[in-house]
Amino acid sequence: MKEYKKVSESETTLTELMIPSYSNFGGKIHGGVILSLMDKVAYVCAAKHTDAYCVTAAIERVDFMAPVEVGDLVSLLASVNYTGTTSLVIGIRVISENIKTHQVKHTNTSYFTMVAFGDDNKPVKVPGLILENHRQAYRFHKGLLRKKLKTKYKSEEVSLVSMDTTGEYKKALKDERCIFQIQG
Repeated sequence: MKEYKKVSESETTLTELMIPSYSNFGGKIHGGVILSLMDKVAYVCAAKHTDAYCVTAAIERVDFMAPVEVGDLVSLLASVNYTGTTSLVIGIRVISENIKTHQVKHTNTSYFTMVAFGDDNKPVKVPGLILENHRQAYRFHKGLLRKKLKTKYKSEEVSLVSMDTTGEYKKALKDERCIFQIQG
């Protein structure tokens, strides 16, 4: 296995036609269909980078920015944005194209954290990234910052969960849209 790999070595595009069976009652494509395709393209990208079996460990934010219509051609573009020791972050951009009008929309963005596993079903070290341009350096740095924010968020969440009196919750939630009717 290589110690470092270029981002371009594992960039992956998955394109699929959106058919009626993928739609909801409103005639738009189910978000779950898009998520499933994102998971698939994240796996392929991660497996190409690591030369290993990879599993989804986390999905960080899925932004649904525009609906996808039946008949659209959807393309999911995936690349490795960040590498840790045994995990890597795959950035995914989803675009849809109306085949008749050729209108292209950016519909979704997400980040999938994948973990690589060896034949012994234990996590394995993943290759680092060779950053060849400003955009790749930006994405790697952004991935590092998201990792740090996630760690900070977890520690803050622990302190919030440790609140043990109604008074503490009332103080913390005083400006929110809720009413306390807690007895006792």
